[in-house]
Amino acid sequence: MKYLIIGNGTAAVGCIEGIRVVDKTSPITVVSAEPYPAYGRPLISYLLQGKTTEEKALRYRPADFYEAKGVTALLGRTVLRIDGKTAVLDDGTSLPFDRLCLATGSRPFVPPMEGLDRVERQTSFMTLDDAKRLRALLGGRKDQNVLIVGAGLIGLKCAEGILGLARSVTVIDLAPRILPNVLDEEPAAIIQRHMERQGVAFRLGESVRRFTENTAALQNSGETLAFDVLVVAVGVRPNTELAEAAGCKVERGVCTDSHSQTTVPGIYAAGDCALSHDITTGTDRILALLPNAYLQGETAGMNMAGGDRPFEKAVPMNASGFLGLHMVTAGSYDGEAWLSREGGNYKRLVTRDDRLVGFILIGDVERAGIYTSLIRERTPLSSIDFGLIREKPQLMAFSSTERAKKLGGAR
Repeated sequence: MKYLIIGNGTAAVGCIEGIRVVDKTSPITVVSAEPYPAYGRPLISYLLQGKTTEEKALRYRPADFYEAKGVTALLGRTVLRIDGKTAVLDDGTSLPFDRLCLATGSRPFVPPMEGLDRVERQTSFMTLDDAKRLRALLGGRKDQNVLIVGAGLIGLKCAEGILGLARSVTVIDLAPRILPNVLDEEPAAIIQRHMERQGVAFRLGESVRRFTENTAALQNSGETLAFDVLVVAVGVRPNTELAEAAGCKVERGVCTDSHSQTTVPGIYAAGDCALSHDITTGTDRILALLPNAYLQGETAGMNMAGGDRPFEKAVPMNASGFLGLHMVTAGSYDGEAWLSREGGNYKRLVTRDDRLVGFILIGDVERAGIYTSLIRERTPLSSIDFGLIREKPQLMAFSSTERAKKLGGAR
């Protein structure tokens, strides 16, 4: 069996490890446009801060990972097209395969903005090369004014990474709050105030009408903001072109079943390019999240190798920190909410139909995994001491049988 994986991120790593659960010896080939071994993308902001090194950031798996797993890694190569059971690379190489996993990820979304092409000192912030480019633009002088367009997770992590490396950091977004796709007003305001106290400026409810080389004319206020470096972090778009050209059904992302199989036999998809079935809303959508990407990839790998492994517990989840303030969110906020504000911590738990369907934790996030487990397993709240878990999540709130399962003591 010849396995081919296009992409080299978290989903690809999950796919490799999933294949090797079932098939220990058949050859695996990975093709990636990036020249690096698999790395942890969330670490690029810490790389700028000096909290990690490039070597450590690239250590998502051990240095001998590809060799130990029997993988041929073709890094710095691009797949131009898929012809039947063959992938054609940019150097003319043809790679035959029996099973293919599309783990092609996503790319920055750059909306049309007048004059953007005239801004020389600009970058996105998704890859290791983006982080290197941004560091070079800042030049180590701490005298640059940085404008970040986009107040989502990518934009805020960028702001965190460069705050001590620039004279000023301003984040602009058309939405009325930061993290508009993750948080509503109150928790968003908590994180915004925390970042403002440490020096990040925000211009919300604003868009850029026009760029010149080093200024941005704002649409609503009519003001002009001067900057030295521009970061465009508006959002991402899934890379679905290869899948569509190969005949796979594509909607907002590549359509797959619970086994990560696309509509074309022998072709699977996982990660940010593929749709997931969100069990908290009952909808199919892109869940561009590391845990989801890994589980989808692992599912694809096991099934590519002849296993029978469904993945039916996809949950939107974000775990991040902003200048020392931690946040974990998961699931849907549509339901009955229980709210706690205590000692600088914020906790909202959302229930519906005797199930926990979502939560927001800011500050104390130590035992968020218990809440996530309740959502994934769709545990009836009437079967546990939810009052205890609501106040202080702990395993003692579960029955002895459930505690044993969660601790690995029951099969």
